[in-house]
Amino acid sequence: MASLRKIDQIIQFFMRFYRIQRYKTSPNTPLSLPLNECKVALITTAGFYLPEQNSFDSNDCSYREIPNSIQTQVLSVGHKSEAYDKRGIEIDVNLAFPLDRFRELEAEGKIGSFNHRHFSFMGSITKPKPLITQTAPEVAQMLKTDEVDVAFLTPV
Repeated sequence: MASLRKIDQIIQFFMRFYRIQRYKTSPNTPLSLPLNECKVALITTAGFYLPEQNSFDSNDCSYREIPNSIQTQVLSVGHKSEAYDKRGIEIDVNLAFPLDRFRELEAEGKIGSFNHRHFSFMGSITKPKPLITQTAPEVAQMLKTDEVDVAFLTPV
Protein backbone atom coordinates (compact mmCIF):
# COMPACT_ATOMS: atom_id res chain seq x y z
CA MET A 1 0.00 0.00 0.00
CA ALA A 2 1.32 3.45 -0.91
CA SER A 3 2.07 5.99 1.76
CA LEU A 4 -0.52 8.79 1.79
CA ARG A 5 2.34 11.31 1.53
CA LYS A 6 3.37 9.85 -1.85
CA ILE A 7 -0.09 10.37 -3.40
CA ASP A 8 -1.22 13.49 -5.25
CA GLN A 9 -2.58 16.19 -2.87
CA ILE A 10 -6.08 16.21 -4.39
CA ILE A 11 -6.33 12.45 -3.89
CA GLN A 12 -4.94 12.81 -0.35
CA PHE A 13 -7.70 15.32 0.44
CA PHE A 14 -10.37 13.04 -1.03
CA MET A 15 -9.12 10.00 0.89
CA ARG A 16 -8.97 11.83 4.22
CA PHE A 17 -12.60 12.88 4.03
CA TYR A 18 -14.11 9.94 2.17
CA ARG A 19 -16.87 8.33 4.24
CA ILE A 20 -16.07 4.65 4.42
CA GLN A 21 -19.01 2.28 4.73
CA ARG A 22 -18.81 -0.19 7.59
CA TYR A 23 -20.95 -3.29 7.75
CA LYS A 24 -21.68 -5.30 10.89
CA THR A 25 -22.46 -8.51 9.04
CA SER A 26 -20.64 -10.44 6.36
CA PRO A 27 -22.12 -12.53 3.55
CA ASN A 28 -19.43 -15.16 4.05
CA THR A 29 -20.74 -18.71 4.23
CA PRO A 30 -18.68 -21.70 5.37
CA LEU A 31 -18.00 -24.24 2.63
CA SER A 32 -20.19 -27.32 2.72
CA LEU A 33 -17.92 -29.20 0.27
CA PRO A 34 -14.16 -29.70 0.02
CA LEU A 35 -12.64 -27.10 -2.31
CA ASN A 36 -11.67 -29.80 -4.81
CA GLU A 37 -15.39 -30.49 -5.30
CA CYS A 38 -16.49 -26.84 -5.59
CA LYS A 39 -17.45 -24.84 -8.66
CA VAL A 40 -15.56 -21.52 -8.56
CA ALA A 41 -16.21 -18.14 -10.21
CA LEU A 42 -14.07 -15.00 -10.17
CA ILE A 43 -15.24 -11.48 -9.42
CA THR A 44 -12.93 -8.49 -9.76
CA THR A 45 -13.25 -4.74 -9.24
CA ALA A 46 -10.42 -3.99 -11.66
CA GLY A 47 -12.84 -2.88 -14.40
CA PHE A 48 -11.81 -5.43 -17.03
CA TYR A 49 -13.90 -5.65 -20.19
CA LEU A 50 -13.83 -7.37 -23.57
CA PRO A 51 -13.11 -5.53 -26.84
CA GLU A 52 -16.79 -5.77 -27.87
CA GLN A 53 -18.02 -4.43 -24.50
CA ASN A 54 -18.21 -0.81 -23.37
CA SER A 55 -15.56 0.47 -21.00
CA PHE A 56 -16.54 1.60 -17.50
CA ASP A 57 -17.34 5.18 -16.53
CA SER A 58 -16.47 6.74 -13.17
CA ASN A 59 -18.90 5.59 -10.48
CA ASP A 60 -20.18 2.94 -12.90
CA CYS A 61 -22.09 0.31 -10.92
CA SER A 62 -22.61 -1.99 -13.92
CA TYR A 63 -20.67 -5.19 -14.53
CA ARG A 64 -19.17 -7.05 -17.46
CA GLU A 65 -19.60 -10.76 -17.95
CA ILE A 66 -16.30 -12.42 -18.84
CA PRO A 67 -16.50 -15.90 -20.40
CA ASN A 68 -14.16 -18.53 -18.97
CA SER A 69 -12.91 -19.29 -22.48
CA ILE A 70 -11.40 -15.81 -22.96
CA GLN A 71 -7.66 -15.36 -23.38
CA THR A 72 -6.53 -12.95 -20.66
CA GLN A 73 -4.41 -10.83 -23.01
CA VAL A 74 -7.53 -9.55 -24.85
CA LEU A 75 -9.00 -7.99 -21.70
CA SER A 76 -8.81 -4.20 -21.37
CA VAL A 77 -8.52 -2.26 -18.11
CA GLY A 78 -11.33 0.23 -17.53
CA HIS A 79 -10.61 1.25 -13.93
CA LYS A 80 -10.96 5.04 -13.62
CA SER A 81 -9.50 5.93 -10.21
CA GLU A 82 -6.52 8.29 -10.24
CA ALA A 83 -5.36 6.62 -7.02
CA TYR A 84 -5.07 3.22 -8.69
CA ASP A 85 -1.81 2.20 -10.32
CA LYS A 86 -2.73 0.00 -13.32
CA ARG A 87 0.80 -0.71 -14.51
CA GLY A 88 1.01 -4.19 -12.97
CA ILE A 89 -2.29 -5.48 -14.35
CA GLU A 90 -1.57 -3.99 -17.75
CA ILE A 91 1.41 -6.37 -17.81
CA ASP A 92 -0.35 -9.36 -16.21
CA VAL A 93 -4.14 -9.43 -15.89
CA ASN A 94 -3.81 -12.37 -13.48
CA LEU A 95 -2.68 -10.01 -10.72
CA ALA A 96 -6.28 -8.78 -10.37
CA PHE A 97 -8.24 -11.41 -12.29
CA PRO A 98 -6.41 -14.74 -11.91
CA LEU A 99 -8.14 -16.66 -14.70
CA ASP A 100 -5.01 -18.49 -15.80
CA ARG A 101 -4.04 -19.40 -12.22
CA PHE A 102 -7.50 -20.83 -11.50
CA ARG A 103 -7.44 -22.79 -14.75
CA GLU A 104 -4.22 -24.33 -13.44
CA LEU A 105 -5.89 -25.11 -10.09
CA GLU A 106 -8.73 -26.83 -11.94
CA ALA A 107 -6.28 -28.86 -14.06
CA GLU A 108 -4.43 -29.91 -10.88
CA GLY A 109 -7.70 -30.97 -9.21
CA LYS A 110 -7.38 -28.36 -6.44
CA ILE A 111 -10.80 -26.94 -7.32
CA GLY A 112 -13.71 -28.98 -8.62
CA SER A 113 -14.55 -26.89 -11.66
CA PHE A 114 -14.31 -23.37 -12.98
CA ASN A 115 -17.55 -21.61 -13.90
CA HIS A 116 -18.26 -20.82 -17.55
CA ARG A 117 -18.47 -17.08 -16.75
CA HIS A 118 -16.95 -14.56 -14.37
CA PHE A 119 -17.70 -10.92 -13.55
CA SER A 120 -15.86 -7.62 -13.58
CA PHE A 121 -16.97 -4.46 -11.84
CA MET A 122 -15.48 -0.98 -11.67
CA GLY A 123 -13.74 -0.30 -8.35
CA SER A 124 -13.57 2.97 -6.46
CA ILE A 125 -17.32 3.61 -6.60
CA THR A 126 -18.21 6.55 -4.37
CA LYS A 127 -21.98 6.19 -4.85
CA PRO A 128 -22.57 2.43 -4.47
CA LYS A 129 -26.35 2.32 -3.90
CA PRO A 130 -27.17 0.94 -7.43
CA LEU A 131 -24.40 -1.63 -6.94
CA ILE A 132 -25.83 -2.73 -3.59
CA THR A 133 -29.48 -2.72 -4.63
CA GLN A 134 -29.34 -3.84 -8.26
CA THR A 135 -26.18 -5.06 -9.97
CA ALA A 136 -24.55 -7.06 -7.16
CA PRO A 137 -27.81 -8.96 -6.50
CA GLU A 138 -28.13 -9.64 -10.27
CA VAL A 139 -24.66 -11.18 -10.32
CA ALA A 140 -25.37 -13.12 -7.13
CA GLN A 141 -28.49 -14.58 -8.76
CA MET A 142 -26.53 -15.58 -11.88
CA LEU A 143 -23.94 -17.31 -9.69
CA LYS A 144 -26.73 -19.18 -7.89
CA THR A 145 -28.24 -20.17 -11.24
CA ASP A 146 -24.81 -21.45 -12.32
CA GLU A 147 -24.61 -23.42 -9.04
CA VAL A 148 -21.34 -21.73 -8.07
CA ASP A 149 -20.08 -22.78 -4.63
CA VAL A 150 -17.23 -20.27 -4.26
CA ALA A 151 -16.91 -16.71 -5.56
CA PHE A 152 -13.30 -15.54 -5.39
CA LEU A 153 -13.21 -11.74 -5.13
CA THR A 154 -10.17 -9.73 -6.13
CA PRO A 155 -10.85 -6.16 -4.97
CA VAL A 156 -8.55 -3.42 -6.24
